[in-house]
Amino acid sequence: MRGAAPRSDEPASAVVAQHAVRRGRVVVLVTGLSIALVVLAVVAAGIGQLHIPPAEVLGSVLRRLGLDSGAAATHPHTDAALWSIRFPRLVMALLVGAALATGGALMQGVFGNPLADPGVVGVSSGAAVGACTVIVFGWTFLGSWTAATAALVGGLLTTLLVYATARDGGRTQVVTLVLTGVAVNAVAGAALAFLTFLGDTQAREQIVFWQLGSLNGTRWPYVAVVAPLVLLGIVGACLVARRLDLLALGERTARHLGVDVERLRVVCIVLVALLTAAAVAFCGIIAFVGLVVPHLVRMTVGPGHRVLVPASALGGAVLLLCADLVARTAVPYADLPIGMLTALCGGPFFFWLIRRTRRSAGGWA
Repeated sequence: MRGAAPRSDEPASAVVAQHAVRRGRVVVLVTGLSIALVVLAVVAAGIGQLHIPPAEVLGSVLRRLGLDSGAAATHPHTDAALWSIRFPRLVMALLVGAALATGGALMQGVFGNPLADPGVVGVSSGAAVGACTVIVFGWTFLGSWTAATAALVGGLLTTLLVYATARDGGRTQVVTLVLTGVAVNAVAGAALAFLTFLGDTQAREQIVFWQLGSLNGTRWPYVAVVAPLVLLGIVGACLVARRLDLLALGERTARHLGVDVERLRVVCIVLVALLTAAAVAFCGIIAFVGLVVPHLVRMTVGPGHRVLVPASALGGAVLLLCADLVARTAVPYADLPIGMLTALCGGPFFFWLIRRTRRSAGGWA
């Protein structure tokens, strides 16, 4: 009996140690991402044709908050450049990055598939078609919300189509998901080409903008439209995170634990469409953020969605803010399409992920 006690205690102590290590990783990840976000935000706000030192950036923010402290501006146009041009673009980058990463985490959770992503399966393209339709026909029936609403409808319809096609016998096949995404992206590309043909010169320029993806020209009214959609989507994703953890155990197990699986899927689909529409509505198609960020977070802290969802939102904000900084500064006096940069980084990662998934699954069958 005495000899058996240590053996029975060993598994429990190992589990406790494993949880402690995981909690430590979560703290390190969240702290590191938070610090990186603040540092990148201050640096990005100060870099541009008008260089603004970090101390003056912080001083401008403090003065706007009513605190008469911090370094005073040395240039007469410092506050105008920060609050009219750079801060709106910075906040939009944070919101769009968080939206895309959260949408990717939700899609991977609801499909139970590591290759699911709003861009890969065509949800972003569907949302872009909705927004570009509004541009070409000049619809303004909802004011500044018209493009975002059309993008939401397009993204929702595309997500429902992907879900209905990829599901077969209660399972989501990897190859079916990828092929569905290829087909949806092809149809959306044709629709965008047709809309380009129908539109005038200004509409065509805007459609090209959607396809390349850019944060250039962001203003506070655009942020005011995107912010509530993104916040609503992230809050909703956090609320369903625990049920996604139960769904990961299998549909039958989740049902026995009281999860309404079909209702959960519908809610997640609506949330993904909402987040994707918010990201696409004013910034165009920005690919691979929703694929790369959740995987990197999952590799660090594990698959639990209660940590994965908020950490992915934070990581997506950091990634897109960094990408936008590169887009603004890589070429002097030019603004590179941010969608091009994320595709250049995300494409190789996607190739690696496909090979890794195939090896672990023993093939596509």
